[in-house]
Amino acid sequence: MGIFNKFLKHSTDKKEEKTLPWIDLESIEQLQGIAEKSSEKPQIIFKHSTRCGISRMVKNQFESDYQISEDQADLYYLDLLNYREISNEIAQKFGVYHESPQLLVIKNGVVSVHDSHGGINDLELEKYL
Repeated sequence: MGIFNKFLKHSTDKKEEKTLPWIDLESIEQLQGIAEKSSEKPQIIFKHSTRCGISRMVKNQFESDYQISEDQADLYYLDLLNYREISNEIAQKFGVYHESPQLLVIKNGVVSVHDSHGGINDLELEKYL
């Protein structure tokens, strides 16, 4: 009976979910604001493909591993399936080839660091905040 209680307990327990202060990136016009605000504090863009299991896994790990407050940086979330044209504009504006998932840290109007896939969670992000 003990093993069944263990399974049942886990199914009814609520997992502690860490939430980051995501800002939805939904317009190309927001990119100019991101570039301007990056002189005051770092701006982070996380590009996520909602249909990709790897992208979901990386995003979940990112949310679990990093503690980013609104005082440290603005954290933008880009849903690639709905806003691919914004991703294309990011690549052009900031000179970084598109990948998914992808994380970019923008300071003083330029990308100070970027990575994709598993490399996102290997970044020592604190160095760039």
